Amino acid sequence: MGSPGVSAAFIWLAATAGALSLLTPCVFPMVPITVSYFMRHASTSRTRAFVAVGVFGLGIVATFTALGVGVAALIGAAGLVRFATNAWVNLAIAVVFLGLALNLLGFYEFSVSSRLLGRIDSVTRSGHLSDTTSALLMGVLFTLTSFTCTAPFIGTLLVAASQGEWQRPIVGMLTYAVVFAVPFVVLATVPRWIGQLPRSGPWLQRIKVVMGFIELAAVAKFISNADLVWDWNIFTHDVVLAIWIVLALAVTFYLLGAFRLPHEPPLEKRVGLGPYGLPRIGAARAISALIFLAVGMWLATGLAGGTLGTLESFLPPVGGAPPSVNEAEVPAELAWHLNDLPGALALARQQNRRVFIDFTGYTCTNCRWMEANIFSRPEIKVAMNRYVLARLYTDGDGERYEKQQTMQQQRFGTIALPLYAVVDPDGKTVTTFAGLTRSPNDFLSFLAAGLL
Repeated sequence: MGSPGVSAAFIWLAATAGALSLLTPCVFPMVPITVSYFMRHASTSRTRAFVAVGVFGLGIVATFTALGVGVAALIGAAGLVRFATNAWVNLAIAVVFLGLALNLLGFYEFSVSSRLLGRIDSVTRSGHLSDTTSALLMGVLFTLTSFTCTAPFIGTLLVAASQGEWQRPIVGMLTYAVVFAVPFVVLATVPRWIGQLPRSGPWLQRIKVVMGFIELAAVAKFISNADLVWDWNIFTHDVVLAIWIVLALAVTFYLLGAFRLPHEPPLEKRVGLGPYGLPRIGAARAISALIFLAVGMWLATGLAGGTLGTLESFLPPVGGAPPSVNEAEVPAELAWHLNDLPGALALARQQNRRVFIDFTGYTCTNCRWMEANIFSRPEIKVAMNRYVLARLYTDGDGERYEKQQTMQQQRFGTIALPLYAVVDPDGKTVTTFAGLTRSPNDFLSFLAAGLL
């Protein structure tokens, strides 16, 4: 039915994150620098040249993969869940992302990639390092110094990995690293292709600013995680969504030249003036602005009660009941025994019903998606209402949550979230459903099987 392990969707997420990282302003300008490095130090032996390029790529892959291996080995899947959902950790990540966002928005400069690579270049010229050693060192240092822009993608990947088994951070980071490294290796091997790449320019500055606003959106997300764990009820679903709408509109107005950042010259000095004395806005820039405007308008439908599909999984859960429907037997709101399995079992024995257990997490994105897109469907609510419902959080701060996570692992052999289980009034397992599904019929079949 579902799979808590390494899924195709997770691999696709990792590969997409690696590809998008290549377009960031910390990485893209380093492509010609990297290629020129290998051109200057090309050996008379083609084999040795290929080895050096391969070692450079290996340095990138090894550094990223080491992060995944370290996470899996040091804290494991259970530890990663607790780490990723710890309120203090989420606040610390929010502070880091805020610093990275301010850097990308130009409030201060933090860029050491080119200087470090230049230093390696000079050391190699002096003969103190071999071509292979310098290539490996360059790959490792390049990976570390690109962290300013790759951190959001890596962070997203590790947070996604925290919902599954210990293999996920390793496989995820390996996939990310390979996709990230391959273009550098190819271009360094065939340097003439570098001439076909677009040159760095104002467009890259715009990408940098847009990424800064996106990282501000991530700040709101991580603060909302802490809010959920500590029950502040401040950064709610609607508050975070409103912040994202404001940021989407800010990007729109920035791209249209309505305002500029302090370190930027006026738009007319950068692009010149067009008809009626207005700054020239290129087609690509105008289209990008319209896309962000459309995103902001779409997000606004979420404030009006509409569903945002997959994006709902990244937002705090909606408070209150879902919109009512015109079916008498559909409950306005499902009645959950929150973190109280003994109470649910006692009621099940009294009413001779079975118990539906929802193993979930405060910051579990897949759990939020299921709640917003599957649990809210009328036919699903009717089927679930035939059970006594127990919702057990396994990633909160305290002994209760650790016990519930341990119970899930001991009884069902996994800590992956979400996990759904049906048990009889005596607590004996009837059936289980692991992971996310986009098929309401599959989940209906699972609910029906639990009643047989």
